[in-house]
Amino acid sequence: MNLIVDVGNTYVKFAVFNFKKILYKTSFELKEFKKEYKLIKANYPELKKAIVASVGYLSKEEVEMLSNDLKVIELSSNLNFPFQNLYETPKTLGVDRIALVCASVNQFPNKNVLIIDAGTCITYDFISKDNDYLGGAISPGLRLRYKALNNLTANLPLLETKMPDQMIGGSTKSSIHSGVVFGTIKEIDGVIGDYIYQYPDLTVILTGGDTNFLSNQLKNSIFANSNFLLEGLNYILEYNSK
Repeated sequence: MNLIVDVGNTYVKFAVFNFKKILYKTSFELKEFKKEYKLIKANYPELKKAIVASVGYLSKEEVEMLSNDLKVIELSSNLNFPFQNLYETPKTLGVDRIALVCASVNQFPNKNVLIIDAGTCITYDFISKDNDYLGGAISPGLRLRYKALNNLTANLPLLETKMPDQMIGGSTKSSIHSGVVFGTIKEIDGVIGDYIYQYPDLTVILTGGDTNFLSNQLKNSIFANSNFLLEGLNYILEYNSK
Protein backbone atom coordinates (compact mmCIF):
# COMPACT_ATOMS: atom_id res chain seq x y z
CA MET A 1 0.00 0.00 0.00
CA ASN A 2 1.43 3.37 -1.08
CA LEU A 3 1.16 6.93 0.22
CA ILE A 4 1.34 9.70 -2.36
CA VAL A 5 2.39 13.13 -1.05
CA ASP A 6 1.91 16.03 -3.45
CA VAL A 7 3.17 19.27 -1.87
CA GLY A 8 2.22 22.60 -3.42
CA ASN A 9 3.03 26.12 -2.32
CA THR A 10 0.05 26.28 0.04
CA TYR A 11 -1.76 22.95 -0.02
CA VAL A 12 -0.74 19.32 0.36
CA LYS A 13 -2.52 16.31 -1.11
CA PHE A 14 -2.37 12.84 0.43
CA ALA A 15 -3.56 9.81 -1.53
CA VAL A 16 -3.53 6.14 -0.54
CA PHE A 17 -3.19 3.53 -3.29
CA ASN A 18 -3.59 -0.20 -3.12
CA PHE A 19 -1.80 -1.26 -6.31
CA LYS A 20 -3.45 0.95 -9.00
CA LYS A 21 -6.63 1.67 -7.05
CA ILE A 22 -6.99 4.92 -5.13
CA LEU A 23 -8.58 4.28 -1.75
CA TYR A 24 -8.47 7.73 -0.20
CA LYS A 25 -7.39 11.28 -0.91
CA THR A 26 -7.44 14.56 0.96
CA SER A 27 -6.14 18.11 0.62
CA PHE A 28 -5.06 20.41 3.45
CA GLU A 29 -2.85 23.37 4.29
CA LEU A 30 0.86 22.70 4.75
CA LYS A 31 0.70 23.66 8.45
CA GLU A 32 -1.61 20.66 9.06
CA PHE A 33 0.93 18.15 7.68
CA LYS A 34 1.87 16.41 10.96
CA LYS A 35 -1.72 16.05 12.14
CA GLU A 36 -2.94 14.73 8.78
CA TYR A 37 -0.07 12.27 8.47
CA LYS A 38 -0.71 10.81 11.93
CA LEU A 39 -4.37 10.42 11.03
CA ILE A 40 -3.71 8.69 7.71
CA LYS A 41 -1.09 6.41 9.28
CA ALA A 42 -3.60 5.37 11.98
CA ASN A 43 -6.30 4.67 9.39
CA TYR A 44 -3.96 2.83 6.97
CA PRO A 45 -1.35 0.95 9.04
CA GLU A 46 -0.57 -1.24 6.00
CA LEU A 47 1.28 1.64 4.30
CA LYS A 48 4.79 0.58 3.28
CA LYS A 49 6.09 3.10 0.72
CA ALA A 50 5.69 6.77 -0.08
CA ILE A 51 6.65 9.22 -2.79
CA VAL A 52 7.01 12.94 -2.15
CA ALA A 53 6.58 15.43 -4.98
CA SER A 54 7.21 18.95 -3.76
CA VAL A 55 7.02 22.23 -5.64
CA GLY A 56 6.48 23.97 -2.31
CA TYR A 57 8.26 23.78 1.00
CA LEU A 58 8.44 20.58 3.04
CA SER A 59 10.70 20.70 6.10
CA LYS A 60 13.42 18.19 6.87
CA GLU A 61 11.51 17.24 10.01
CA GLU A 62 8.39 16.39 8.00
CA VAL A 63 10.36 14.27 5.53
CA GLU A 64 12.01 12.45 8.45
CA MET A 65 8.58 11.77 9.94
CA LEU A 66 7.65 9.90 6.77
CA SER A 67 11.03 8.16 6.51
CA ASN A 68 10.78 6.81 10.06
CA ASP A 69 7.68 4.81 9.09
CA LEU A 70 7.92 4.26 5.34
CA LYS A 71 10.34 3.70 2.51
CA VAL A 72 10.33 7.18 0.95
CA ILE A 73 11.29 8.30 -2.55
CA GLU A 74 11.56 12.01 -3.28
CA LEU A 75 10.66 12.83 -6.86
CA SER A 76 13.43 14.49 -8.85
CA SER A 77 14.85 14.37 -12.36
CA ASN A 78 17.41 11.80 -11.13
CA LEU A 79 14.90 8.96 -10.82
CA ASN A 80 14.18 6.37 -13.49
CA PHE A 81 11.31 7.20 -15.84
CA PRO A 82 9.66 5.20 -18.63
CA PHE A 83 10.27 7.83 -21.30
CA GLN A 84 13.10 9.71 -23.00
CA ASN A 85 13.25 13.31 -21.82
CA LEU A 86 14.12 15.55 -24.77
CA TYR A 87 13.36 18.79 -22.92
CA GLU A 88 16.19 21.24 -23.55
CA THR A 89 16.53 21.85 -19.79
CA PRO A 90 15.49 18.48 -18.31
CA LYS A 91 16.48 19.33 -14.74
CA THR A 92 14.10 22.31 -14.74
CA LEU A 93 11.09 20.22 -15.76
CA GLY A 94 8.58 20.43 -12.90
CA VAL A 95 7.92 17.30 -10.87
CA ASP A 96 4.19 17.67 -11.51
CA ARG A 97 4.76 17.60 -15.27
CA ILE A 98 7.03 14.55 -14.94
CA ALA A 99 4.29 12.72 -13.03
CA LEU A 100 1.69 13.56 -15.67
CA VAL A 101 3.88 12.24 -18.48
CA CYS A 102 4.52 9.02 -16.54
CA ALA A 103 0.78 8.54 -16.05
CA SER A 104 0.34 8.97 -19.79
CA VAL A 105 2.99 6.37 -20.63
CA ASN A 106 1.39 3.92 -18.22
CA GLN A 107 -2.23 4.39 -19.26
CA PHE A 108 -1.87 5.28 -22.96
CA PRO A 109 1.21 3.39 -24.20
CA ASN A 110 2.49 3.90 -27.74
CA LYS A 111 0.20 6.86 -28.39
CA ASN A 112 0.74 10.54 -29.17
CA VAL A 113 -0.62 12.20 -26.04
CA LEU A 114 -1.19 15.82 -25.04
CA ILE A 115 -1.69 16.27 -21.29
CA ILE A 116 -3.36 19.51 -20.19
CA ASP A 117 -3.15 20.33 -16.49
CA ALA A 118 -5.61 23.14 -15.69
CA GLY A 119 -4.57 24.43 -12.28
CA THR A 120 -2.84 27.57 -11.05
CA CYS A 121 -1.05 27.45 -14.39
CA ILE A 122 -2.22 25.61 -17.46
CA THR A 123 0.52 23.30 -18.61
CA TYR A 124 0.62 21.47 -21.92
CA ASP A 125 2.89 18.41 -22.19
CA PHE A 126 3.36 16.26 -25.27
CA ILE A 127 4.79 12.77 -25.44
CA SER A 128 5.07 10.91 -28.74
CA LYS A 129 4.07 7.34 -29.46
CA ASP A 130 7.82 6.58 -29.46
CA ASN A 131 8.00 7.57 -25.75
CA ASP A 132 9.84 10.82 -26.49
CA TYR A 133 8.87 13.75 -24.26
CA LEU A 134 9.20 16.85 -26.43
CA GLY A 135 7.98 19.60 -24.08
CA GLY A 136 4.91 21.80 -24.25
CA ALA A 137 3.76 25.16 -22.91
CA ILE A 138 2.84 27.02 -19.73
CA SER A 139 0.18 29.73 -19.50
CA PRO A 140 -1.83 31.39 -16.69
CA GLY A 141 -4.72 29.42 -15.23
CA LEU A 142 -8.20 30.78 -14.59
CA ARG A 143 -7.50 32.20 -11.12
CA LEU A 144 -4.23 33.78 -12.25
CA ARG A 145 -6.07 35.58 -15.03
CA TYR A 146 -8.69 36.94 -12.68
CA LYS A 147 -6.00 38.04 -10.21
CA ALA A 148 -3.83 39.62 -12.90
CA LEU A 149 -6.71 41.81 -14.10
CA ASN A 150 -7.29 42.96 -10.53
CA ASN A 151 -3.65 43.38 -9.46
CA LEU A 152 -2.29 45.03 -12.58
CA THR A 153 -5.10 47.51 -13.23
CA ALA A 154 -6.53 50.36 -11.18
CA ASN A 155 -10.26 49.71 -11.34
CA LEU A 156 -11.03 46.10 -12.26
CA PRO A 157 -12.47 44.02 -9.39
CA LEU A 158 -11.33 40.53 -8.31
CA LEU A 159 -14.13 38.11 -9.14
CA GLU A 160 -14.83 34.49 -8.29
CA THR A 161 -14.67 32.05 -11.19
CA LYS A 162 -18.00 31.85 -12.99
CA MET A 163 -19.19 30.49 -16.31
CA PRO A 164 -20.46 33.48 -18.37
CA ASP A 165 -24.04 33.51 -19.59
CA GLN A 166 -23.01 34.83 -23.00
CA MET A 167 -19.99 35.87 -25.03
CA ILE A 168 -20.82 39.59 -25.06
CA GLY A 169 -20.33 41.04 -21.59
CA GLY A 170 -22.85 43.76 -20.85
CA SER A 171 -21.05 45.02 -17.73
CA THR A 172 -17.51 45.20 -16.41
CA LYS A 173 -18.02 42.06 -14.34
CA SER A 174 -19.59 40.04 -17.14
CA SER A 175 -16.89 41.27 -19.52
CA ILE A 176 -14.20 39.98 -17.16
CA HIS A 177 -15.91 36.59 -16.88
CA SER A 178 -16.25 36.41 -20.67
CA GLY A 179 -12.65 37.37 -21.30
CA VAL A 180 -11.15 35.05 -18.70
CA VAL A 181 -13.31 31.96 -19.13
CA PHE A 182 -14.01 32.02 -22.85
CA GLY A 183 -10.43 33.14 -23.49
CA THR A 184 -9.14 30.11 -21.58
CA ILE A 185 -11.52 27.73 -23.36
CA LYS A 186 -10.61 29.13 -26.78
CA GLU A 187 -6.91 28.86 -25.92
CA ILE A 188 -7.19 25.20 -24.91
CA ASP A 189 -9.32 24.27 -27.93
CA GLY A 190 -6.89 26.15 -30.18
CA VAL A 191 -3.84 24.39 -28.78
CA ILE A 192 -5.54 21.00 -29.13
CA GLY A 193 -6.48 21.83 -32.72
CA ASP A 194 -2.90 22.75 -33.62
CA TYR A 195 -1.59 19.49 -32.15
CA ILE A 196 -4.25 17.45 -33.95
CA TYR A 197 -3.24 19.09 -37.23
CA GLN A 198 0.27 17.67 -36.74
CA TYR A 199 -0.75 14.45 -34.94
CA PRO A 200 -4.22 13.38 -36.21
CA ASP A 201 -4.32 10.35 -33.89
CA LEU A 202 -3.78 12.52 -30.81
CA THR A 203 -5.08 11.47 -27.39
CA VAL A 204 -5.87 14.43 -25.09
CA ILE A 205 -5.99 14.26 -21.29
CA LEU A 206 -7.44 17.08 -19.18
CA THR A 207 -6.60 17.12 -15.49
CA GLY A 208 -6.05 19.57 -12.64
CA GLY A 209 -8.25 21.55 -10.28
CA ASP A 210 -10.35 23.16 -13.03
CA THR A 211 -11.05 19.90 -14.87
CA ASN A 212 -14.74 19.72 -13.99
CA PHE A 213 -15.32 23.41 -14.71
CA LEU A 214 -13.74 23.27 -18.17
CA SER A 215 -14.28 19.75 -19.49
CA ASN A 216 -17.87 20.14 -20.75
CA GLN A 217 -17.05 23.43 -22.47
CA LEU A 218 -14.34 22.13 -24.80
CA LYS A 219 -15.23 21.27 -28.39
CA ASN A 220 -12.47 18.70 -28.83
CA SER A 221 -12.71 15.13 -27.54
CA ILE A 222 -10.79 14.65 -24.30
CA PHE A 223 -10.32 12.22 -21.43
CA ALA A 224 -11.01 14.09 -18.17
CA ASN A 225 -9.25 12.68 -15.10
CA SER A 226 -8.71 14.85 -12.01
CA ASN A 227 -6.56 12.12 -10.39
CA PHE A 228 -4.12 11.77 -13.28
CA LEU A 229 -1.16 13.36 -11.45
CA LEU A 230 -1.68 11.20 -8.35
CA GLU A 231 -1.86 8.10 -10.55
CA GLY A 232 1.39 9.15 -12.23
CA LEU A 233 3.14 9.57 -8.88
CA ASN A 234 1.97 6.13 -7.79
CA TYR A 235 3.31 4.65 -11.02
CA ILE A 236 6.70 6.36 -10.52
CA LEU A 237 6.91 4.95 -7.01
CA GLU A 238 6.26 1.44 -8.27
CA TYR A 239 8.58 1.90 -11.25
CA ASN A 240 11.47 2.93 -8.97
CA SER A 241 10.78 0.28 -6.33
CA LYS A 242 11.41 -2.70 -8.58
